Amino acid sequence: MVRPSRSYRVFQGVNGVILTLVVAVTLYPFVNIIARSFSGERQIRAGEVTLWPKGFNLTTYKIVFQDSMFWRNYGNTVLYTVVSTAVAMVLTTCYAYVLSKKHLKGRTALVGIAVFTMFFTGGLIPQYVLITSLGLKNSVWAIALPNAISVFNLLVMKAFFENLPTELEEAAQIDGLSTYGILLRIVLPLSKAVVATMVLFYSVSFWNSWFSAFLYMDSSDLMPVTVYLRNLISGVTGGGNAGAGTEQLSQTGANIQAVAIVLTSLPIICVYPFVQRYFVSGVMLGAVKG
Repeated sequence: MVRPSRSYRVFQGVNGVILTLVVAVTLYPFVNIIARSFSGERQIRAGEVTLWPKGFNLTTYKIVFQDSMFWRNYGNTVLYTVVSTAVAMVLTTCYAYVLSKKHLKGRTALVGIAVFTMFFTGGLIPQYVLITSLGLKNSVWAIALPNAISVFNLLVMKAFFENLPTELEEAAQIDGLSTYGILLRIVLPLSKAVVATMVLFYSVSFWNSWFSAFLYMDSSDLMPVTVYLRNLISGVTGGGNAGAGTEQLSQTGANIQAVAIVLTSLPIICVYPFVQRYFVSGVMLGAVKG
């Protein structure tokens, strides 16, 4: 067994120290936010909260959890995220698979159309008029369809599909598989890494989205939880009605933002460990030709 040289051991030590500092700097804001969400108003305003709650307080969590509107909006968020992610994955996967075929006629034009939308949009008012005229307001489709394809995700998946061996598809064609059969039974099973990565990208985007619902939903019963928490913060900072007890909320204004961040981030944080092993490989394989 070859013993590592002294310079290599020094490099490992320095590298370990630097990475430890990077992890600490990255984790500190998250830990601080969690500590603030469980701390008292006086301790937060005095700047006493760092990594551990001071003046332990659950008042804000109780206010939010006891409000039936919170759970209704939370269910809306789950529904919007699941449906929108499913629609986005189907459309993005099909479009990317088509663009990965170099023999496709008009391929350059289709790629150009997709890239064009990265730099130019129709504008907010024309989009609102379009969604309204199509009768999509107050439905999940007002959120899912306008944001169904992310061009960045599309190009990553396209590059990934281009790197798959063409011999596999040719063999499947000889065995009698159709185009859809090849995609479902050959291509997608070999693309778990990039598919998991795209699902993560889309689900996080739709979960955190609030403006589309704020724009196209007329009833508070249809709003996602992000809009509920936005109104909650506005009710504290602006004196408006947040749907919960305003007098109670005035006593917890110092940590309401921390509670909002924790409640919206927790589901994604819980899901991420299950897909993170695909994350790096999915992005790199889809972004590097080789």
